Amino acid sequence: MISYLIRRIGVSIIVLFGISILIFGMLHLIFPSPAIIVLGPRANVALINAWNAEHGFDKPWLVQYFVYVKDLLHGNLGYSYKLDQSVTSLFAERWARSAYLSGTALALSLALAIPVGVYQSVRRNRVDDQVVSAAAFTLYAMPDYFLYLIAIQVFALSIPLFGYEASQSTSIWGVVTDWRDMTLPIVCLALLNFAGYSRYMRSEAIDTLAQDFIKAARAKGLPERLVLWRHLLRNAFLPMVTLIGLSIPALLAGNLIAEFFFNYQGLGLLFYDALGNEDYAVLMAYTLVGAFLTVVGNFVADVALTVADPRIRLA
Repeated sequence: MISYLIRRIGVSIIVLFGISILIFGMLHLIFPSPAIIVLGPRANVALINAWNAEHGFDKPWLVQYFVYVKDLLHGNLGYSYKLDQSVTSLFAERWARSAYLSGTALALSLALAIPVGVYQSVRRNRVDDQVVSAAAFTLYAMPDYFLYLIAIQVFALSIPLFGYEASQSTSIWGVVTDWRDMTLPIVCLALLNFAGYSRYMRSEAIDTLAQDFIKAARAKGLPERLVLWRHLLRNAFLPMVTLIGLSIPALLAGNLIAEFFFNYQGLGLLFYDALGNEDYAVLMAYTLVGAFLTVVGNFVADVALTVADPRIRLA
């Protein structure tokens, strides 16, 4: 187990290193220097060169990359010249809000998708299974923004049960307690996640029901409730761990489209604003954090699967 973890950690570090070089190189080609953004389009060449020399943007991009990595290792994500604030402080102000939104939606979607998927597998091809499948396919195929627009129009404007924008509180406690304004974004995100999770859970549960150990458990006269709980759920849920691990990036990166439509002051909206402002430092940090969390999510999923099924570590 120790050797397996060491190998996985080593691979993760190599992947992160490669991703960081790729992202830095691509963004550097698009935004070689924020001088024009900071000084304005009327700045002359001499002024731009002086600014680049002062801030180190006149050095080769590989040198700039290693300086950036050095700063990252010290917890410095860069500086937003557009907002005149460090990127680290910007992320510190918003990460908890994105984590709450995406984390709550993820938990709610799993709480719905797992029992619904198992229920559909037991009721396979019956009317209720087909109705739920049709609803799941509709949600899965529906563009995110379309669901948000419908929810806002129906439940915030036509029937004013909830707020049309998410909580604008500056504290995470204020956001958590503002259930009226947070209901629509959380429920909409949960429904979109539910569509994919429930279909995947249904497929895995159907495959598990066809296994010999399920037939043997039923042949022994074990109650159906115990067959589903002890034998079906545990084995069918294992592949879901990978999907959940891949969902970890959403816990901090948030959902950009949801945050934009509900005007939620999280990391996703920060990234959207950075695109419009051509804020190089924020774009770089956001992309790297998303890549880091994706690698961490895969690592956590692999470790969790290995603990649950030791045969995997031999593969």
